[in-house]
Amino acid sequence: MDLVFMGFKLFLLLEKFLMLLPKGARKNFFTFLASLAYYLSARYRNIGFINLDFIYGDALSQAQKQEIVKYSFRNLMLNFLHLMELRHMSKEELAKNITIKNREVLDKIHAQNRAILYVTPHYCAWELGGTGIGAFVEPIAAVFRKMKNRAYEKWVLESRERFGNSSLEKRNVMRALISLVKKKMASGILIDTAMNQKEGIEVDFLGKKVYQTPAPAYLARKYDAAIVPVVMLSEDEENYELVFFDEIVVEKTEHEQEDIQRATQLQADWLSTLIYKEPKYWFWIHRRFKSEYPHIYKTN
Repeated sequence: MDLVFMGFKLFLLLEKFLMLLPKGARKNFFTFLASLAYYLSARYRNIGFINLDFIYGDALSQAQKQEIVKYSFRNLMLNFLHLMELRHMSKEELAKNITIKNREVLDKIHAQNRAILYVTPHYCAWELGGTGIGAFVEPIAAVFRKMKNRAYEKWVLESRERFGNSSLEKRNVMRALISLVKKKMASGILIDTAMNQKEGIEVDFLGKKVYQTPAPAYLARKYDAAIVPVVMLSEDEENYELVFFDEIVVEKTEHEQEDIQRATQLQADWLSTLIYKEPKYWFWIHRRFKSEYPHIYKTN
């Protein structure tokens, strides 16, 4: 425990030092770490290639797959850098490099006095995405998975909550989400994490049968909330666009499970289309398919 505490204190000292450097120097440091991690972390590098082979087969060349896996490491480090910089940034500084696209989608829903369930993946600048919603649209309560290192978890959550957001630990989160929806308040839910049969329902994602959370569809159907997909995109890693997509409408027929199934599949379709359009931005170096296809990771 003492070693963990001392390690975190050293990390905080490193943060202080890095924040004294010019922004470009910080970025160079983290992208160097990403390159180092790509070559040293055989396990996660292999997971990336396994996932790409599983989804694309020979449709992508080995060079294309290598470029995508390398960028997954880079993008992870950039998201970590965003968390660090957000802790020292004003709202005005954050606004300088962010534009919002399709805000009218939200205006229409808010005019109807309905809660919004923002659904999003680990895609491009996901840490800035959640923060951007909280800073420039409305506060969201984001669902997160509990971390082993509680000091680091506190650091991460402080970054995510800097501009008005809050956090909901994933275990037994449904009651809290229901309370938020009833109060017409917003929440944020990741829809691309690995999930087992007990937690999720089966959908087709990237051409594979997987389990995905039915929570957004269930809440939207039962409490007349709106499901809105959202991502934070960037072409140059400097300027960002917070993009809201059209509401995913949940039908309300006599067949509740079928309604939830359809709406959850529509979310998977949206994400599949996003990834197929530009695969490098998705987080390929996690075992997304471990519950349904554990054999593909047998060497990892």
